[in-house]
Amino acid sequence: MKKVSFAEFGGPDVLHLVDAEEPHAGPGHIRIAVRAAGVNPVDWRIREGQKLGAHPIELPSGVGLDAAGVVDEVGEGAEEAEIGDHVFGEGSSTYAEYAVLSAWARIPEGVTFENAAGYPSVVETALRIIREVGVQPGQTLLVSGASGGVGSAVLHIARDRGITVIGTAGAANQDYLRSLGALATTYGEGWAERVRQLGHVDASLDLAGSGVIPELINLTGNPQKVISIADLSAPELGVRFSGTAGSMPEALTIAADLIARGKLHIPVEKSYTLTQATTAHTDSQTGHTRGRRVIIT
Repeated sequence: MKKVSFAEFGGPDVLHLVDAEEPHAGPGHIRIAVRAAGVNPVDWRIREGQKLGAHPIELPSGVGLDAAGVVDEVGEGAEEAEIGDHVFGEGSSTYAEYAVLSAWARIPEGVTFENAAGYPSVVETALRIIREVGVQPGQTLLVSGASGGVGSAVLHIARDRGITVIGTAGAANQDYLRSLGALATTYGEGWAERVRQLGHVDASLDLAGSGVIPELINLTGNPQKVISIADLSAPELGVRFSGTAGSMPEALTIAADLIARGKLHIPVEKSYTLTQATTAHTDSQTGHTRGRRVIIT
């Protein structure tokens, strides 16, 4: 089979499409014929060799954690899955024609493989950081870098829970944030004052890693009410860096429910082929995403 792999840490150019042996489902796992794989910032952070406190790897390594496809092999103990099921979930080396998943859920009716593939990690991350930052219904959450996949998921989940969101993003994504129910403002000089004009902030999330943590602390009044998933220096300022995943099965169950109820729909900004994995990572690292990116196999 074909899969994307890298033999050394580095930039997007270390990615190569190679011939590899097909993986097989061990106990409690399933194998899918991959139809689409999610492209997430964690993918290129791992490729660069960043120390995230999770996802330890050995080189050479495949790429990708999220995927959607058709079950074609069921491991011992995975009785809830059947050959032919259309599922989305998390595994390893998902930029490939076949991948093994350790957590999965059936794709809700009417949802394409392309759309489903990008949900697992972004929804798990959104659920985790909303919980960790401690924001409650009726309070206001500030999200820096709100237009990407995780930000979009945070906005959907917060709205469903009765949490007001103020989101920052580039000028081109202001209408997109408002369409998701957020109070929107742009980056750049004076952004913190623009946020203050929109309302009191109870908690904040740094999703872009753009050096705004001091301002987020100032706006919330407490570093413990700030969480970052993008700035590894956050702990130096007393802010928690959240890099270790929580319960993916729970996240997939919640994602499937939100999708089925029409409460979660994050657009796919761009699709790539396996041969375009380098371009996918280059584009992801530039930021300014609206929604998600996926690889079609």
